This record gives sequence, C-alpha cells and structure tokens, in this order.
Amino acid sequence: MNRNIFAFFCAIGLSVGAETITLRLDRPAEVVAELEMRSPGSDFARRGREAAVARIEAPGKAPHYVTLFAGPESRVYRVFLGELAAGEHRIRVERDERWSAPGAGFELVRARLREYRPGDDGYLVVAHAPVIFAREDTPGRFSDVPLLAYCERLRENGRELLQYTIIFSNEDGGTSTRALMARWGRTSDIEYVYRVWPDARGQPLRATIQTRNHKEVDFEGVREGRHPLLYVITRNNMVAAEGPATLRYQLAPVLVDLTEASRERVMDEDPALYRVTAQELEREGKLRPFGVVEGEKISDPRNYLYVEMKLENRDSAVAVLARLRDETVWRSSHLGRSDYAVARDGWVRTTIELPPGADAGRIAEIGFHCLVVPMKVNDKELWPDAGQCRVLAVRRVFFLDRAFRPGPDLWRLPADAAPLEIPSGEIRVFRR
Repeated sequence: MNRNIFAFFCAIGLSVGAETITLRLDRPAEVVAELEMRSPGSDFARRGREAAVARIEAPGKAPHYVTLFAGPESRVYRVFLGELAAGEHRIRVERDERWSAPGAGFELVRARLREYRPGDDGYLVVAHAPVIFAREDTPGRFSDVPLLAYCERLRENGRELLQYTIIFSNEDGGTSTRALMARWGRTSDIEYVYRVWPDARGQPLRATIQTRNHKEVDFEGVREGRHPLLYVITRNNMVAAEGPATLRYQLAPVLVDLTEASRERVMDEDPALYRVTAQELEREGKLRPFGVVEGEKISDPRNYLYVEMKLENRDSAVAVLARLRDETVWRSSHLGRSDYAVARDGWVRTTIELPPGADAGRIAEIGFHCLVVPMKVNDKELWPDAGQCRVLAVRRVFFLDRAFRPGPDLWRLPADAAPLEIPSGEIRVFRR
C-alpha cells in the first residue's frame, strides 16, 4: 500500500529571492521535494542567459542544486532531501548567485513535499537514489548538465536489483554528435551510473557503478544513509566513488519499465529534454545547415526521422533508409559508415536526416540495410564472411514538431513481416 502523503503544498508569490518551506514530520522519512520553478529571461542556447541554478538546503544536510534548464517555462523539478528526522524542518530554496547565468532570473512558484517510509511504494527507489557531483569543468559552463534520473527494477539470478540512470544534456567527449544521432537517436548522454541489490531489510547487499571506459566495478565509496555519493569524472560522464565536490545534484528518480522500449522513451515522456539538448548544441556550435558535411556537426534535430526498433544482430549491424516521394535519393541513418550502424541488440533508436520541412506525407519508402561488422579476437579485428540481422519489431517512427515534441507514430513493421530476417548485404524495403 502506498502511504506517501503530500506533506506540504503552497502557492508562492513569484520571487527572485529565497523562499523557506516548513515541514513537520511525526517520524523519520525520506523526503522528495517537487519544486515548480521557472527562470525568466533565460535561454539555454545563449551564453550568459543559460539558466538560473537553484540552491536547496535542509537543516543538517549539505546544499544541493538544480539547473532550471526549462527556462521561462514552469517545470516541476523533483529532488530528494534524504532522510529527515522527526520534528520541524525549514527548507530553503534560493537562486545561487555564483552558479546562475547573469541574465537568468529565478521564481519558485509552488512546492510540494512527499514522505516515503519503509513499506511505502517507491521507498526503496528513493532511499537508494545516488547523489551526483557534476564534472569539475562543467559548473558555470552549463554543459553536460544532469537533467533527469530514472530507475528500473530489474532481476538478476532471481534477485531484484535497482538500476539508476542519469540523462545528461550532452557529452563533451566520447561519441561524436553525428555518431550519437546515428547509433543512439539523440544527442543527450544517457548513462546508467549505479546498480544496487537490496537485502530483505532494504540495505545494500551489493552495489556497482559504471566507471571509466564503461567498466562496471563494485561500489566501495561513501553513503549518506543508503544514498551513494558519485562523482562524474570523464568527458563522457562516467562516475567514480571519489572526486572533487562540485555542484551536488540529488535528482529524485522516475520509476520506469523499459522491457518493451528503448531508454530514449524516457525522453519522449519529457519533451523539454529534446529542446534543451538542441539548445546546448546551438550554444556550443555543434549545428550546421542541412545537407552540409562539417566535421561532427549535425543539422537541426527537427530535420531527423526518429526510428525505434528491436534488433538481434549476428556479426552484423542495421542501418535504416528513407526515400521521399518524387525523389530517387535514399538517405541513411549510418551516413555510409558501417561503424555508425546499430550493432547492439534489444530496443534501440536511430535517426535519418531529411530535408527541412519533410513530414509523414512525404515519406514514400522505408528500408532496412544489414551490414557485416568486425568482431574482436585477441584485440584484433576480424571480418566475418557474412552476418545476419533480425528486426523483431518497429515500435516508433516520428518527427519532432517545432516545439521539439515527439510527433505521432508514422509507421510500424507489418505483423506479417516480423521478424524481418535480413542477410548481410541485403536491403528490405517497405512502401508507405
């Protein structure tokens, strides 16, 4: 039974100063604050106006921060305050002068606090949520900002585990921007950072983190209660159990089920994430005109067709193709590079760049191309003679609208065609 309650609700007059929220607890509880805030005058695409940064402080707790990336729009930012003792607590929320962009205002519109105790639905998800310290070179630059946390309940060898993932606004290192669009179907950086196996009492039985070079290692660092302290240490947002204490983020995770969806589906449910990632690309000079090859830049993300599919690859990778009506040109997700095709299994995303203004009515055909990819043997790349691709399902095909919201589904793989078996070197085409 979910015994969570709204501990506090208020409408606060628009303000650029500090606000204090009073909470009274009759017994200890993990507390999540749902703070509706906005940043008047801000624009994440413009230097000096990117966003306000809110500072949140509860008695006896280290201050933590929220970047108001949604800009002038009101948005509910969810943070966890940790376990608070019984009694009265005065929680302070204010614009942080040091880290906020000079041209970005701050308004706290409403605040709502939720209590979570053992036995409540979602208690363990909140109680084990990681504290994230931003990478040392990002505060003040509004780059690779932690935007959202989500949690999945998984099972391994019959035991439940909780896996926590952070969506960052981009990554400054690792995969290039155009490779991100080809292999992952987005320019945000989505990284699982922490996995924990709770015991019968909810205590961590074992825990791991994803660290440098995407290695999973046991977590042996510091916890506050059950919350692990994690530090972003690489330019592609891997974490470690120790590092510099920079801006501290305590994002309350959203519980999701991705057994029949790609991880990018979390962004579909929160379209502001598409907009802010595009704005960061614009500010960092990573956009170029349509049809131009300019290093690792991409064009406006609204020019792309987004495709979600479920794959099984055997020495292979899949590229998706599209042809517009009244054209003889086929455009591909992998840009002619086999290393940009999708070589992993499960639910995946990719994109195809199309001319500005292209819409559902202009798409004449969609194709799936199977390519051979090398395998590693003793650190050497060996090319198989052939591969085999299986497209098990196509769940989502859409454009972003002008406001960066995912549009309606345009096409699905016909039921009588699934699973689609494609030998390497072949292309299967479907008319719309």
